[in-house]
Amino acid sequence: MSHNHVHIHKHEVKAKNLVYSILLNLLITVAQIVGGIISGSLALISDALHNFSDVLSLVFSLVAHKLSRRKASIDQTFGLKRAELIAAFVNAATLIIVAFILIYGAVERFFHPHEIKSNLVIWLAVLGIAVNGLSVILLKKDADHNLNMKSAYLHLLTDMMASVAVLVGGLLMKFYGWFWVDSVMTILIAVYLIVVGYDLIKKATKMLMLFTPEHIDIKEIVREVHKVPGAGKLHHIHVWHLNEEEIHLEAHLDCPEDFTLTQFDEVLHRIELVLFENFGINHITIQPEFKKEDPKDFIVQD
Repeated sequence: MSHNHVHIHKHEVKAKNLVYSILLNLLITVAQIVGGIISGSLALISDALHNFSDVLSLVFSLVAHKLSRRKASIDQTFGLKRAELIAAFVNAATLIIVAFILIYGAVERFFHPHEIKSNLVIWLAVLGIAVNGLSVILLKKDADHNLNMKSAYLHLLTDMMASVAVLVGGLLMKFYGWFWVDSVMTILIAVYLIVVGYDLIKKATKMLMLFTPEHIDIKEIVREVHKVPGAGKLHHIHVWHLNEEEIHLEAHLDCPEDFTLTQFDEVLHRIELVLFENFGINHITIQPEFKKEDPKDFIVQD
């Protein structure tokens, strides 16, 4: 059995940006909780709870990021590279849980509205927009390359949007006395959390369950490999994400001749280039076979 992988340039995620975001979100969380209690605004308190969930998720993301950089060992032959996928899954789940808590509170408040000190709501919403906006900028680049960072980024982005909604609500309450807007804005924030949380949890789940990456067509892989000179029938195929940066493939290759190891390595090298250039697969393990009696299906139930 031969194994090869292609070394590619990896985007280096900056953990210090997560630390800055954690500190900023702690600041806004404390300010909004105090302000929400003083003003009587449920939307402000809900935004604070969302911010606090972000603090927890950012800490979890930071820990997962550190763990994922650990080197492989005898007991952990892949290292802890999938820690960031677990963090993304948990962060997405917390988004959805927080959303339902907010909806419950908003519906209850909608039927029992009371006067809210809108000036305090407005100024704290502005502070929330500024703090979360800065955090979003800090994590934007990393979010484009890493699902864990994307989960943290989405938490912060939804926080910023929530603060915008709170600001709009505060202005409507100040100038029109529409205190029911506080509940409506809370529900809108929660619905958006459910939407983005569901999408993220679906992606993380697929990776954790070793689903074939969405952009990869197994039949197309077979067609391309069969074009490689010296390659026989590719079968018993598995393709999965180890993490966001690594896509693995393992398969059996029914060789047309009784190759020497040197000859097979040459064929394998050509296959490796095709799989990397056409599909982005950078870790390849292929078991060579010659006239072996085994199932030749593309997908074999192990």
